[in-house]
Amino acid sequence: MRLTRPTLAVVGAAAVLALTGCGSGGDTKKVPPTATGSLESLAAEVKCKPNMQTDADEIRQAICKNTDGRFILATFATDRGQREWINDAKDYGGYYLVGRKWVAVGDNGVVKALRGTLGGDVEIGTDHHAHGAHSG
Repeated sequence: MRLTRPTLAVVGAAAVLALTGCGSGGDTKKVPPTATGSLESLAAEVKCKPNMQTDADEIRQAICKNTDGRFILATFATDRGQREWINDAKDYGGYYLVGRKWVAVGDNGVVKALRGTLGGDVEIGTDHHAHGAHSG
């Protein structure tokens, strides 16, 4: 099993975050320690009532909405299952707030707001618009 590709993806996402973080307009809010717990407890922390979409042994996934916006919240049975899910999902773009065996997916503003409560690390999906052919 090679770890090169996922490692490069994480390093690339970290580089993007480092570059984009400079224009935050002085937003230096401290990020809390990363939350842990069940899908329901994480949802309660960000004040949303989860609308369950998947409730299986390996993944539990719900659609949530709070004052910050709409997002997907998922919890995983294993770290490996979580990483595989994120790696596949990132092909579709988006912003991912990643904690230990959980992830929240939404637009940039929602993910930043959730991070202020849940902690975690932000990862950015692939932007396929940049790969489109803009021939004139």
